Amino acid sequence: MKNIAVLTSGGDAPGMNAAIRAVVRTAIHNGIRIYGIRKGYKGLINGDFFEMDMSSVSDIIHRGGTILQTARSEEFKTPEGLKKAVNMARIFNIDGIVIIGGDGSFMGAKKLTEQGIACIGIPGTIDNDLAYTDYTVGFDTAVNNVLDAINKIRDTSTSHERVSIIEVMGRHCGDIALYAGMAGGAEIILVPEMECSLDCICRTLIQRRNMGKLHSIIILAEGVGNAKDLEKQIAEKVDIEVRGTILGYIQRGGNTTAADRILASRLGARAVDLLKEGNAGRVVGIRDNRIIDMDITEALNMERKFQKELYEAAEILASNMK
Repeated sequence: MKNIAVLTSGGDAPGMNAAIRAVVRTAIHNGIRIYGIRKGYKGLINGDFFEMDMSSVSDIIHRGGTILQTARSEEFKTPEGLKKAVNMARIFNIDGIVIIGGDGSFMGAKKLTEQGIACIGIPGTIDNDLAYTDYTVGFDTAVNNVLDAINKIRDTSTSHERVSIIEVMGRHCGDIALYAGMAGGAEIILVPEMECSLDCICRTLIQRRNMGKLHSIIILAEGVGNAKDLEKQIAEKVDIEVRGTILGYIQRGGNTTAADRILASRLGARAVDLLKEGNAGRVVGIRDNRIIDMDITEALNMERKFQKELYEAAEILASNMK
């Protein structure tokens, strides 16, 4: 490996910059020339390359977002787009690419590897929806951002004795809602993986009120529904004041947590080591606090298992709150 590149693709995630920093500095330490590719696969197709050095990644470890920017590329999904990307990599003599993103980004890495461009994937997504790794880069920061919002909303919820619905990201995976809801002491956590009827929600709120709990927090994963819709549905059923809040992209921004900085740094360094050792078509992750790597196809085909035990524990703890 003489020349490698790094790109970020898909939705941005806190910790991507820490991963970029680790990739760049590990590559330079090993005598490998490193290029940054701006705007993901779109930049790869368009040849938006620039050589990076130590100073390119100074003072970025704490920053959210990605200094390389990110974009979605429909063109890359076509045979013609893939061919352009491969040709551009060869024009710049790129031997391998570290790709930071989610499952869609990993599918791109798989296709490039099949075309002879060695790729290693780093899981960068706030959703924590990749089955092969315990945690993805950006998840911990997103959870802490949500937790900060819960703490603030609870103050006004308590003051007005109302129910607050907080909608968080998670279209197919409820981990942000589950972790933030448990850490924030939410009374109800609604996730795509577990069914909960409107009657069940209303019954729980009434029971809490009868126990003397005059305010409640509901954490709603976006894959279950919309906060404003649920607000109206509850208000139509029971005489309780309800307010919905959609956190949106605030979950992705801000300074990266220590956990995400450390995870991203460890994964970035390992990704470069794998390329240096001649590996391709693999992804890195963490299990039981150990950095692991596995075949990208195997990783993408793994079935994700919801942490039902954690969900049930959160329910038990919430049922005893007053």
